[in-house]
Amino acid sequence: MNGDPAVEPELDTFSLILPLPYRVAVILVLGVWAWAVNLHYLAILKIDVAGLIRYSNRATIAGSSHHLRSYRLAALISIPLIISLLLFWSITHGQASLVLAWEILPQSYLVLLALVFVLPLQRLSKAGRYRFLTILKRVSIGGIADAQDGKFGDILLADVLTSYAKVLGDLFVAECMLFSRKYSSTAKPDRGCGGAYLVPIIISIPSLIRLRQCLIEFVRIRKSMKQPGGSIPTGWGGQHLANALKYSSAFPVIFLSALQRGYDPNKIGMSEAGLFRLWLFFVFLNSFYSFYWDVAKDWDLTMFSSTRERNNPEHPWGLRRHTHFHTKGMYYGAIAVDLMLRCTWSLKLSPHLDHFNDLEGGIFIMEFLEVLRRWMWIFFRVETEWVRVNRGPPSDDILLVDYAIDNNKLDFD
Repeated sequence: MNGDPAVEPELDTFSLILPLPYRVAVILVLGVWAWAVNLHYLAILKIDVAGLIRYSNRATIAGSSHHLRSYRLAALISIPLIISLLLFWSITHGQASLVLAWEILPQSYLVLLALVFVLPLQRLSKAGRYRFLTILKRVSIGGIADAQDGKFGDILLADVLTSYAKVLGDLFVAECMLFSRKYSSTAKPDRGCGGAYLVPIIISIPSLIRLRQCLIEFVRIRKSMKQPGGSIPTGWGGQHLANALKYSSAFPVIFLSALQRGYDPNKIGMSEAGLFRLWLFFVFLNSFYSFYWDVAKDWDLTMFSSTRERNNPEHPWGLRRHTHFHTKGMYYGAIAVDLMLRCTWSLKLSPHLDHFNDLEGGIFIMEFLEVLRRWMWIFFRVETEWVRVNRGPPSDDILLVDYAIDNNKLDFD
C-alpha cells in the first residue's frame, strides 16, 4: 500500500470514488445481471437458450428456471460488492491518501468473486458455474466444441470475451500494480505496467481466440468435404475465413496504438502523422467490417443484401421473414445502436487514447457501453440461431448447429 503524497494529485475525482479494481468488479458483475436478463426475456419469447447451447434442462424441470438461478447468482455477488463499496467510501471519504492505502478492500472482493465461480457451492448455481468454467477453459485456448456438444455456447462466450477485452486489460493492470512496489492498485492506472506491449497483447487475446475458432471451423469443413459421401450444405467454408479476417482486423488497431503511445521515430521509421493515419484506417476497417458482420451474418438481416431481397414484401425493409421480437423498430434501433457503439469501441481498444479522458470515468463509460452493446447483440444473435434451427438458415450462411440432427434433440432429459 503506497501512500506517497507525490502520487495523490494524479487521482481524479472518479478514481477517488471508484478505483480501477472496483471498476473491473462492477463490469464483471454487470455481465452476470445482463446474462440473466437475456435468459429471462428470451424465455418469454419461448426461445430455448439452454437447448441451443446444449445445457441440461434438469434445473428447469425441477422447478427453478435458468434465468431465476442466474438472477440469484447475480444478487449474491452484488451484495458483497455493495457492502465493500460502502465500507470503502466510509473509510476513505474521498481522500487520496486513504484511497491509496485501502486497496485491500477492492482486491479482496475480486478474490471473493473468483472463489464464487470456483468453489463447488450447490446453492450458487453449481451446475451453471461448472458449465461456464468448462466452456471458458476450452475457449481460452481457442478451442471449440462440436455442434452436438454445444458449439454455439462456445462461440457466444468467446464473442463476449472480445467485449471484455479492455476490462481484462484493466484487470491485469490492477493486479500488476498490486504486486508492484511502486504503486497502489487504487492509484491512477499505469497501463504500461509490465511493459509497453504486455497490456496490448492481453487485450488482443479474445480476438485471437475467435480467430482460432474460425480457422478450426474452416478446417473441419474442408475435412468433411474430403470424406467419402460427405456433403456440406454450407459451401466450402469461405465465410469462416471472412469471419477470421474480421477478428484479425482488431490486431492492427491495438498494436499501432501501442506504437503511438511510445512513439519513437528512430525505431518506427514512420512519421507520427503517418502512423496515426494508418491506425485510423484500421479503426474504420475494424468498426465497419464488424458492424456489417453483426447485421448481415450474426443477425441474418437483409440490409446489406441485394435490392430485391432487401425490398422483399414478405418482410419489413432490410429485415427478414421470420422474427420473434414484437416490433420492427427493435431491429432498426439495434442496428443504429450497434453502429454507433462499434465505432466507439474500436477507438477504446486503443491503449494510447487513455489520455483522451483525464477522468478515468470516460474509459469506464465506454467499457459499460460495450457490455450494453453485447447484451443487446446476444438477444438478436440467439433469436437468429433459433430461427435457423426451426426454419433453416439463409442459403449462404454459416451453420453453427448441425441441421442434420433432429430438432427434438434440443430437448434434454
